[in-house]
Amino acid sequence: MTELTRYERPLLKFITCGSVDDGKSTLIGNILYNSRLLYSDQIESLKTESLNGSCDGELDYSLLLDGLLAEREQGITIDVAYRYFSTQKRSFIVADTPGHEEYTRNMAVGASFADLAIILIDASKGVLVQTRRHARICALMGIRHFVFAVNKMDLIGFDEKRFNDISADIAKLRDELSLQEYTVIPLSAKAGDNVISRSQHTPWYDGKSLIEYLEDTDTSKDNEETGFYLPVQRVCRPNQFFRGFQGQIESGELHVGDELTVLPTGESASVKQIFSGFDEVEQAGRGMPVTVSLDREVDVSRGSVFTRAKSDDSIQVAREITGTVLWTDDEKFSFHKDYLIKLGTSQIYAQVKSIEYTVDVNTGEHVVTDELSKNEIAVCRISFIDSVAVSEFSRHRALGEFILIDRVTNMTAACGIVNTVNDSDDSQEYTPQNVRRHLLRQKSAVFNFGGSGSTAGQETLEKLAGEVEQKLLQQGRLVYYYRNAGTGAAGEVIKALTESGIIVLTVKFSSESADGVKDLDPALENTGTDSIVKFIAEQTAEESR
Repeated sequence: MTELTRYERPLLKFITCGSVDDGKSTLIGNILYNSRLLYSDQIESLKTESLNGSCDGELDYSLLLDGLLAEREQGITIDVAYRYFSTQKRSFIVADTPGHEEYTRNMAVGASFADLAIILIDASKGVLVQTRRHARICALMGIRHFVFAVNKMDLIGFDEKRFNDISADIAKLRDELSLQEYTVIPLSAKAGDNVISRSQHTPWYDGKSLIEYLEDTDTSKDNEETGFYLPVQRVCRPNQFFRGFQGQIESGELHVGDELTVLPTGESASVKQIFSGFDEVEQAGRGMPVTVSLDREVDVSRGSVFTRAKSDDSIQVAREITGTVLWTDDEKFSFHKDYLIKLGTSQIYAQVKSIEYTVDVNTGEHVVTDELSKNEIAVCRISFIDSVAVSEFSRHRALGEFILIDRVTNMTAACGIVNTVNDSDDSQEYTPQNVRRHLLRQKSAVFNFGGSGSTAGQETLEKLAGEVEQKLLQQGRLVYYYRNAGTGAAGEVIKALTESGIIVLTVKFSSESADGVKDLDPALENTGTDSIVKFIAEQTAEESR
């Protein structure tokens, strides 16, 4: 049988994860060392640096992965390290991710590219909270194949009973997460037991070694999707005679002459030309980056999606979704903050309308709450400022995964997947307040000038309010001086004005008592404004001014 070349071997992308110090970097280092892909100077450097470590002169395989100075000093992984290696049967790309809770966001980045997850478990500690968190994140990112590697079996004397107890806990976790395919392998990353070949120390284990399992796992059908779609990344206009649309075909095939529907506009056109690089081709398939030229002018820009059939309901045009998110921001979630959502190739303004519930990573329990902290997983309703092409993650991965970006810090606040696409008729009728705030470039507020005093004080406050109104108008602010704040309907009027994004100025005054000041307070506080600023003037007219 002819041996496959490096480029003919099927590729498997996988991730190693788990709790802190479970041996993730050591495992991958062992595989790299024994696959004989290291240069002689790398081997000599590994031997030299291992003498200065805590392995009693034995090779510290983790040094092949932990390249940052802080990683070597602390003995932990911080950044994601990608490595390539191959066997006679298969090629591999592995992402070694950090186990510390502080760097969970880095682990999520590594999981987003993988087809298989190796979750390491310290045999002496068993299944930990971070083990469960990483398993949930991997499942969230669409990984369908799991290897639970029970590491450090040499430290417990290759105890079969202990391995069976951990396997039982893993089975419960599998049922909880509805994992489609999984296996449990006892091994020692440091000594090499059951890593490359079967170990004589585990005669009671009749399964495959880790490498044997990775070589035989079939992930070819995991990313198969029905239909055709191509998210547009860029409009190519090199001269006045050519206008093409560039992107990668995520599913299906495209041929010259095919009729395409452009989402979200719904316009149709036929394929005139297809280019792969600089070469014109008659057809193109899944995974190919192409430039497509159409037979007529249609409204297409970055974020548009080409589909073939108008009847395909797997890709919808909507303004609201329900999704599962992993909160990665250091700051807690706030309904008052502005976010951008990057979904497919589109990036638009979005609002988290509600948190349906968070998921307890240890028990899987759904907890009803309005708060969301770093590394928590939650199901949320998210609305967009405009209609976009979107799909459920289970049907079309490229249009069903997203990230939320903090508009102020430009940091990734959350990553997530689309569970359902919602009927967004109500979203089209109502513009959320923080969306309106973004468009108007100002916050609504009530500036209340008020207090008890004389008639002169009332006149002074009214004049002061008028001057503030003029000043704000000159600055380009939307502002209104409401002069009937003492009437019974004042609260409803002010509420309507502030909901429209306007800054409201009021004068509230009673010449006989301070009761007038109190009467309006509840009405003001129920207006839903961003802020209420009260000027309570108790002094004389001149002092108030």
